[in-house]
Amino acid sequence: MDTKLILIEGLPGSGKSTTAELVHNILRKNGIEADVYYEGDLDHPADFESVAYFTNEEWHLLLEEFSSFRERFAAKSISEDNGFLLPYKKLGSDIPDAFYEIAFKHDIYELPFEQNIRLITQKWTRFARQAENSKKVHIFECCFIQNPITIGMIKYGAPQTKILDYVLALENSVKKLNPMLIYINQDNVDYSFKKAVKERPKSWSEGFINYYTQQVYGKQNHLSGEEGTIKVLKARRKAEEEILKRLSIRKAVINNSAYDELSHETALENILNTHPVRKGNG
Repeated sequence: MDTKLILIEGLPGSGKSTTAELVHNILRKNGIEADVYYEGDLDHPADFESVAYFTNEEWHLLLEEFSSFRERFAAKSISEDNGFLLPYKKLGSDIPDAFYEIAFKHDIYELPFEQNIRLITQKWTRFARQAENSKKVHIFECCFIQNPITIGMIKYGAPQTKILDYVLALENSVKKLNPMLIYINQDNVDYSFKKAVKERPKSWSEGFINYYTQQVYGKQNHLSGEEGTIKVLKARRKAEEEILKRLSIRKAVINNSAYDELSHETALENILNTHPVRKGNG
């Protein structure tokens, strides 16, 4: 069976980035043209990374306040949903801090949940239309399940049914691409997260722990610090497992507890051979 979209999901520290890279290498080795997009990619074709949304009124106020950057803002902006989208990290290094303070508050992932769902789903639908006519395979790390869970459960404490509906809407938008989901599992969430904390910059762990414990879910459950974050991650894994059960697209779960790259690559090759991605499928 052919696919034009491979989705890589799993908890932080599970090995998603390594998996995405390995999948990309395996496809290229087999002569298959593929693009890989990692978490935080400013040019992600289906997700919004560092993009702010402004209503028409907010947009005109922004242009008045930062009039010297009016032309640059207008050139980078996109009209959407009765307002404007602005990729604020693509504007240049001379933009004042006061602008970024405003932009962060208007980030797509700071919007009310319903508005986030609408804008993200619209972008996934546009991506699917474009990808359907492309010969490339797209590999996405972590934006399919992780982002709806993060904003839905962790940020807003939304019910599981609402988050499931969000992911199912994304699934429906890309079904024509015959997607495949690879979920990376870990036996020990405590170990894998603490391993990630040790290996990554302190700024990452501090920001991650603060977000996971200071949003609605963390506050409702009186969680704090590294141990509190691990409790959120365990709840998140449970929620993700329930979502996986409800998805109708092809999916495979790989246990990466050993962090053995060679055996992990072999497991990925077996999955891709079982559900082959064929060269030149346009």
